Formats: sequence, structure tokens, C-alpha cells
Amino acid sequence: MGIAALVTWLLTAAGGFFLLATWITKGGARQPRNSHFPPALIFGHFALAVVGLIVWIVYLIGDNDALAWTAFVLLVPVALLGFAMLIRWLPTYRAGAAAEAPSDAVAEKHFPVAVVAGHGFLAVVTVVLVLLTALGVGES
Repeated sequence: MGIAALVTWLLTAAGGFFLLATWITKGGARQPRNSHFPPALIFGHFALAVVGLIVWIVYLIGDNDALAWTAFVLLVPVALLGFAMLIRWLPTYRAGAAAEAPSDAVAEKHFPVAVVAGHGFLAVVTVVLVLLTALGVGES
């Protein structure tokens, strides 16, 4: 189950990296007024997720239960920050779906819905798999 969590974590990270790159290239980091996301929210989510992934890889190499729990504890604020970003993104998505689209100046307007949905789904699966692994479910 630990390897499955690693795979879903890496897929989640790929989607997140794509969203981050889109946000940066559309001016989200250069002109914060052109985004509903404060840079600290974006980069905090990214940094904690990367640190958690590194801890998870070290856990898989060393099989230290404390590291599994550390990775899970790191995922909690990652998930909360991700949910905060989703809540801030939804009005932008809804405005884009309306007849009168918002200005292109909003960086996160360019996020593909499928990538946002896939990133969120895989993130939930990752959190569940990490928790189950930390709890020892599926050990032989």
C-alpha cells in the first residue's frame, strides 16, 4: 500500500506542478493582484507537499513508522491549503462558465477543470492510502 501511495502522490504532484506552472506563467506570482491566490498559499501548499513526499520516500526506504505518521501529519495542512485554494478558485471557474467571462488577468482562470479535479481526487486517495499505511492496514 505504501508504493500505491507513492504512485498516487507522484501523480498528484505532477498535476499540482502543472497547475503551479500555469499560475506562474499567467502572472500569478509576478502580479499578485491578478490572482485570488496569495503567493504564500500557493508556495506553502507546494513546499509542504514536497517535504511530505520526501519524508514518504525515506519512510519507504527505511520502514520507520514514525516517518509514515510524519508524512501523514504533513499532508493535513497540505490538504487544508488545497481545499482553501479550491474554494478561492470556484468563483473564477463559475464566472468563466457564465456568458460574461472574467478578464484574462486572473491567473487561475487558465486552470483546466480536468486537471483541478484529477489533482483533488488523487490528493484524497493519497491521504487515505498514507493513513491506511501508517495504521498498518494491509501489512503481511
